[in-house]
Amino acid sequence: MPHLSGMTKNKAPVKNQGRNVKPDPASRNEVDAFLQKLAAMPNARPAGSRGRLLFALDATMSRQPTWDRACQIQGDMFLETQAIGGLDVQLAFFRGHSELKASSWVSDSAALLRLMTSVRCQGGYTQIGRMLDHALRETRKKKVDAVVYVGDACEEEADHLCHLAGELGILKTPLFLFHEGRDPIAALAFREMARLTGGAYAPFDGSSPAQLRDLLRAVAVYAAGGRRALEDYSGQGKAEAVRLLVQLK
Repeated sequence: MPHLSGMTKNKAPVKNQGRNVKPDPASRNEVDAFLQKLAAMPNARPAGSRGRLLFALDATMSRQPTWDRACQIQGDMFLETQAIGGLDVQLAFFRGHSELKASSWVSDSAALLRLMTSVRCQGGYTQIGRMLDHALRETRKKKVDAVVYVGDACEEEADHLCHLAGELGILKTPLFLFHEGRDPIAALAFREMARLTGGAYAPFDGSSPAQLRDLLRAVAVYAAGGRRALEDYSGQGKAEAVRLLVQLK
């Protein structure tokens, strides 16, 4: 079982910043745009090296209704990378009162799935800023090819989060934000964070697990093998990647 370690505290979050902003609602067009941008991204990782993906989760109580299903989907995404050399993955999550934990880097998708399914949601504010601080520390130690974040809310100052995201962008570590639900404050913050890192934002409906599964698998394949791997993946009849490549022509 991968080891989990506690993280240092940050200041208490400020809840519901930016109430006066009304972003456009999430749509299927955003998913298409996410996939298109993913396929167009360069892959700067040296040939022959393993990809490194930091998988970050909001494990606060609002995600409990879909948590077990999401864990299975999140585990499935890593199975797609085995034929192209696989990934080293670190799982990190926050929940409760100032609790943020991260696993060691692992290559065994089964071990990661066991770890994810052992986590239970607890009430508390979001801690996205602490998660981004952690991602910065990790990629400064050794290049992280992608950071995936799955969450449904943002209860922190958007300017602070965007500053941290900008630092990830300078280090060329893209942030892929998967937004469950339709919280407009979170949508606005997540879109801007993705833009600042050169990553992408995609909403998903918790009642449509296939959509999240396809998106997560596409990111995992990209992190493991870059754009060429994603093109090969589309050649296997994967609907989301096929639609992506058609849009690029």
